[in-house]
Amino acid sequence: MTVMLRVEMAKDTGSFGRLATAIGEAGGDIVSVEAARYQADATVRELTVSVTDPAVADRVASAVRKLTGVHMLDVFDRTFLMHLGGKLETTPKLPIRNRDDLSRVYTPGVAKVCMAIHEDPKRAHNLTIKRNTVAVVSDGSAVLGLGNIGPLAAMPVMEGKAVLFKQLGGVDAFPICLDTQDTEEIIKAVKQIAPSFGGINLEDISAPRCFEIERRLVEELDIPVFHDDQHGTAVVMLAGILNAVKLVGKRLADCKVVISGVGAAGTACTNILLSAGVTNIIGVDREGALVRTRSYDRDAWNEYAARTNPQLVEGVLSEVIEGADIFVGVSAPGLLKREDVCRMAKDAIVFAMANPNPEITPEEAEGCVRVMATGRSDYPNQINNVLCFPGLFRGVLDCRAERVTEGMKLAAARAIASSVKDSELSETCIIPSVFDTSVAEKVRQAVLYAAYEEGVARRRSYLD
Repeated sequence: MTVMLRVEMAKDTGSFGRLATAIGEAGGDIVSVEAARYQADATVRELTVSVTDPAVADRVASAVRKLTGVHMLDVFDRTFLMHLGGKLETTPKLPIRNRDDLSRVYTPGVAKVCMAIHEDPKRAHNLTIKRNTVAVVSDGSAVLGLGNIGPLAAMPVMEGKAVLFKQLGGVDAFPICLDTQDTEEIIKAVKQIAPSFGGINLEDISAPRCFEIERRLVEELDIPVFHDDQHGTAVVMLAGILNAVKLVGKRLADCKVVISGVGAAGTACTNILLSAGVTNIIGVDREGALVRTRSYDRDAWNEYAARTNPQLVEGVLSEVIEGADIFVGVSAPGLLKREDVCRMAKDAIVFAMANPNPEITPEEAEGCVRVMATGRSDYPNQINNVLCFPGLFRGVLDCRAERVTEGMKLAAARAIASSVKDSELSETCIIPSVFDTSVAEKVRQAVLYAAYEEGVARRRSYLD
């Protein structure tokens, strides 16, 4: 890996030789040096330094900070460099070369278009960016692996999401980070910006507020609203499960499924599994297995218990997992032990999706599990939402869907699963690569057909 050091060297006391020696002794290798700015009494230089790992980078930075006459201004690794100035920009689709162009793009010609939309608001979908734009909305309260870090710190995640929307789905997405974590304020803000967008992607909003926010926005807006942490996770999880049960020769409807973590993602995973025909699902959280014979402080848990756990199983995770065919983890690292998975049913399927560290690692589960999936890119079978949201939103925008239905989510899951050919299917290949560019188009087509079948599409031209 490489890091970039920006240093200010005093002309009378700073020595580049001492700087280079300090970097070398700390384990760094200077790749390039550029003079960024000359001043009367100092020179600012930018050094690109090759290091073997982050620990060496820290040692190099520490060594430089101890030098007399050298002031460390900034330290960037390649990840930081990719974020300098943000990861997005706006680019006009049409160049303005002369006054005639200007008069058509802006005043006075634009007035005709404004009035056309005023007279028929539906024309905004064809005459503005609305037809291809999605707002990626967050309050920064539940950023993956980081928690409640707030709107400013959440921006890099939302920008990254927007980049993936564009590259994989051709969708123009804008990061919108709101400086409030009040449910009503978030609903109000999204409704107020909705006229500019063709869809709303809710992101990294904590449970249980995210349930109410999504429900209200679905009811009160006429454009699709999709909380990706819930439904994107569920769609890709189901895609992997469909291929896993096919591989081990089980029927999904016959499987006992244990879900660890009954929050946003766990609830959505349960919903889509129920829609796919699973009848025996046990949700486990801090109070153990949720069961309808008990009452919980969280309304969401009471609702969850009312439609799951048909055999009224009670106990902690290590108890209820005995004999389970499938484990789905969206909770916390280390909750599942080797002895737990070894007591699951034959040909057990484990989806340990807690990020960045799973409920159990593949190394710990080896020998007790037939199929293993995580949320990490350094293990096989990564369950990554990027397989879902670009194609799904491409489809709902193309048909101008009113909302995203459960049938559309099921269709997306089956499309993702079908991207793995039978000849490719194995214990380490139940889900397509995130770099498989064909997946988004398959999801798009599946979502389009499902939208038309369920009567939520408002544009016919893509299938007629």
